[in-house]
Amino acid sequence: MKRKVITYVLCIILVEAAGFAVGMLTRSGTQLYADTIVKPLLAPPGIVFPIAWSVLYALMGIGLARIILADASAAKTAGMIMFFVQFALNLAWCFIFFGALKFVLAFIELILMLIAVVIMTVLFKKSDKAAALLQIPYIIWLCFAAYLNIGVIILN
Repeated sequence: MKRKVITYVLCIILVEAAGFAVGMLTRSGTQLYADTIVKPLLAPPGIVFPIAWSVLYALMGIGLARIILADASAAKTAGMIMFFVQFALNLAWCFIFFGALKFVLAFIELILMLIAVVIMTVLFKKSDKAAALLQIPYIIWLCFAAYLNIGVIILN
C-alpha cells in the first residue's frame, strides 16, 4: 500500500513540477501573447489555462502511476514510452508557441502530440482501463487547443 501511495504522489509531483517549470520559463512569452495576439472567439480568459493544465497534469500523473503499478507487459512498456514522448511534446509546445511565437510550427507539433496521446491512451487501455479513461479530458483539451492554435494562425 505504501509503495502505491508513493508512486502516485511522485508521478503527480513529477508531471506538475515539469509543467510548472515550463510555465515559469515561458512566462514572458505568455504575457506577450496575452497582450498582443488576437485570439479566436472561444478563447477562455488567461486564468483558465493554469487551472486546466493543473488538472490535466494531475490526471496524467495518476494515469502514469497506474501504468507503473500495472502488471508487466509489452503494452505497459510501450505505454510508458509513449507517455514520455507525448509529455516531451507537451512541454516543447509551450516553448514553440509562447517562447518563439511560431504558431504554425506549434500547430504541427500539437497534432503530433495529439497523435502520441491517442496512441498512449490505446496502449494504457491494454494495461489499465482507468489509466486510459483518465486521458480523455486531455484529448478533448488538445482538440480545443488545436482550434485555438488554428484561430491564432488565422487571426494573426
